[in-house]
Amino acid sequence: MKQRLTVIAPVYNESECLEEFYSQLKSVLDKENMVWDVIFVNDGSKDNSQIILQDIRRHHSNVKVIEFSRNFGHQVAVKAGLDHAHAEAVVIMDTDLQDAPEVIPEFIAKWREGFDVVYAVRAKRLGESVFKKWTASVFYRLMKNISKIDIPLDTGDFRLLSSRVVEGLRSINERSPFLRGLVSWMGYNQIGILVQRQSRFKGQTKYSLIKMLDLAWSGMTHFSDMPLHLCTALGLIVSIISVLWMCQSLYVRFVLNVTVPGWTSLMIAVLFLGSAQLLTLGIIGSYIGRIYDETRSRPLYLIKTWEGFEDEHTA
Repeated sequence: MKQRLTVIAPVYNESECLEEFYSQLKSVLDKENMVWDVIFVNDGSKDNSQIILQDIRRHHSNVKVIEFSRNFGHQVAVKAGLDHAHAEAVVIMDTDLQDAPEVIPEFIAKWREGFDVVYAVRAKRLGESVFKKWTASVFYRLMKNISKIDIPLDTGDFRLLSSRVVEGLRSINERSPFLRGLVSWMGYNQIGILVQRQSRFKGQTKYSLIKMLDLAWSGMTHFSDMPLHLCTALGLIVSIISVLWMCQSLYVRFVLNVTVPGWTSLMIAVLFLGSAQLLTLGIIGSYIGRIYDETRSRPLYLIKTWEGFEDEHTA
């Protein structure tokens, strides 16, 4: 019996890329000795992506489409695909063709050698600004130094996962999943392949600076308690400075017998201590907010429509 491969492709306002993406994907995977299908997860697109996906599905029986009730985010869309994938191997990739389908056979070859996770390492990043390349580089190196797990440098979500890794990810229901971190945390046999990240086929990136910063902060707070340790260190430093400042004030007043009006020094002290406290509370608040989010037990996503899952049932 042939092995089965499922491709998970999150979609958000990618109407210009979808047909070309499926065409290139089909051209590559039809040459593999595998049964394959693709799960498109429409993450609340506001363009006509859903119409195009339905049209592709009408012409190709191996296409499945999940449509969210609203935009839940890229990582949640990938998680939904994983929840509904039933194959020996699963590939996660975006539909803008920055992740080249031609790399998938290399993933499959490494998987057949016995690796559970095969991820793409971005040797080059075409079509991206210097600022985006720099911020991505800083983020991955920062995560590597502060995280308790070893997240590979310069990697995204483009990767192949074995069925047991997928099964493990299904059992994790974090509200704000950081999948590349979770995959590293799981362990198993993992290997990277150097690839050249392509320019977008068409359209603009849907990951704004705010979304990138949110994803970066999510990764840090999920896999590192270093920010909390920094709060402790900052509090200690501020305490030492405050004590020295107090001693200096007492010395000036009672030893040198100099009367100091004190308004300037008082304002500096108040502003310094206030800003340190607010920064510390903000970091602690982020962790408390994640705890609160987890305890509400809301569903991770809601499905509006789904097609191609005739033999399955919604959870």
